[in-house]
Amino acid sequence: MKHSEMTRRALLAATAAAALGLGAVTAQAQSPENVLIVGQIAEPKALDPAAVTAVNDFRILMNVFDGLVRYKDGTLEVEQALATDWTISDDGTIYTFALRDGVKFHDGSDFNAEAVKFNFDRMLDENHPHHDTGPFPLAFFFSAVNSVDVIDPMTVRFTLNAPYAPFLSNLAYPTGLIVSPTSVETHASEVGRNPSGTGAFKFVEWRSNEAVVVEANPDYWDGAPELQAVVFRPITDANTRTAEMLAGGIDLMVEVPPVSLSEFQGDAFTVHEQAGPHVWFLILNAKEGPFADVRVRQAANYAINKEAIVNDVLEGTAAVAAGPTPPAFAWAYNENLEPYPYDPDRARSLIAEAGAEGAELTFFVTEGGSGMLDPVAMGTAIQADLEAVGLDVSIETYEWNTFLGEVNPGLEGKADMAEMAWMTNDPDTLPFLALRTEAWPDKGGFNSGYYSNPAVDKLLEAARASTDQSERARLYQEMQTIVHEDAPWVFVANWKQNAVTSDRVGNFSLQPSFFLLLDEVTKN
Repeated sequence: MKHSEMTRRALLAATAAAALGLGAVTAQAQSPENVLIVGQIAEPKALDPAAVTAVNDFRILMNVFDGLVRYKDGTLEVEQALATDWTISDDGTIYTFALRDGVKFHDGSDFNAEAVKFNFDRMLDENHPHHDTGPFPLAFFFSAVNSVDVIDPMTVRFTLNAPYAPFLSNLAYPTGLIVSPTSVETHASEVGRNPSGTGAFKFVEWRSNEAVVVEANPDYWDGAPELQAVVFRPITDANTRTAEMLAGGIDLMVEVPPVSLSEFQGDAFTVHEQAGPHVWFLILNAKEGPFADVRVRQAANYAINKEAIVNDVLEGTAAVAAGPTPPAFAWAYNENLEPYPYDPDRARSLIAEAGAEGAELTFFVTEGGSGMLDPVAMGTAIQADLEAVGLDVSIETYEWNTFLGEVNPGLEGKADMAEMAWMTNDPDTLPFLALRTEAWPDKGGFNSGYYSNPAVDKLLEAARASTDQSERARLYQEMQTIVHEDAPWVFVANWKQNAVTSDRVGNFSLQPSFFLLLDEVTKN
């Protein structure tokens, strides 16, 4: 029997034992060296990078696929990946990439310029023969792309319809990861269950609600990974995930509940923390209902005791948010903005002015999901604060993927408010996709609360077209001031991400991008 076959059988036995409830310690005992068991927060929606939006899914995808560029270790700065070099035209509208030679997809097909063109045309061209493998919810990232042209087998050119400052950063985001065209042609709409990339790990299998298994790619262009395999296990209940980590059933746990961090002190575990561009907020339905009135939206911001949530619910693992832009984007962050203070009297006064006393609100809450911190506990605290100022709040709780299916298409006719969290790669991303008028759900965006302000629209359009970072910063800071006043969201918290590893795991670090990069991780 080949060594790889023995490894695969061992790791599958380990995950089967855990899934069948045979005990976390048994699962650990059966888990061989160099097989990492990761406790994920949810079942992935799909393993097609063009078709998903959740960091939970991205944590798997970043180990199976590569993009033309990637973020340098420990930063959000762009460096070479499948592209070895690139040039940008003087007017900022033409990007020409020289591609890495000799790279193959996991299915044996060649990576080349035609593959790059195929990936972006699939997303952006409605007439592409495989456009129906979507939908492609973050195709907005590349809305400025006018054409993708093959110059020669290892050179590809992107022509934009206008200068677009975040373009390279967006290429490093999972939406820019390159999928094997052969896998798309072979599996069609099922490609998300049968991924093939060029990454450090190859897909082995996905057993629904049990595990996604990947194994080392010995021919990886950036060097074979240290691990032989990784098993991503969805453990949606945070307490169960914590218990599994303590018992040894998993080697790495992401998004540790703040109340559980103290349980991982000592030599058996290492707690990892890393600040990043994250914002946790409440989407308010500005189109209909009480929150159509800006005074009620502002009242919600005054009514919620965000300091108490950060200190008591999140155990100090976050800071109170002041607006839509995370302070991790230091160059674009408006330091003059102050968070809405906790002022229930002011909230009651604004509610009275708006004639909204006793208004009934439907509040969508998720059990857990990407960057959602402790969403049920936070939702309960928020409900209590809003009821204390005279609003009648009814919570509806959903599993993460079901929650996204309810929220992303828009709150109209369904809810007045919903929890949400974003981890982003550029100060353009979140406001452009979730605050512009043209980003309303019926137009393909994520502005689920239907906020609209023409001044904000103009500022965001101008900022992404500017090649001067200081000018971009000024525009983003002005946008933040307007959005803070309009209060389309309740700005709650900026999180410091965390993870725990066992003493069997080495060479692991968290990334400010919030992705898991496992190609250099070891396990003894």
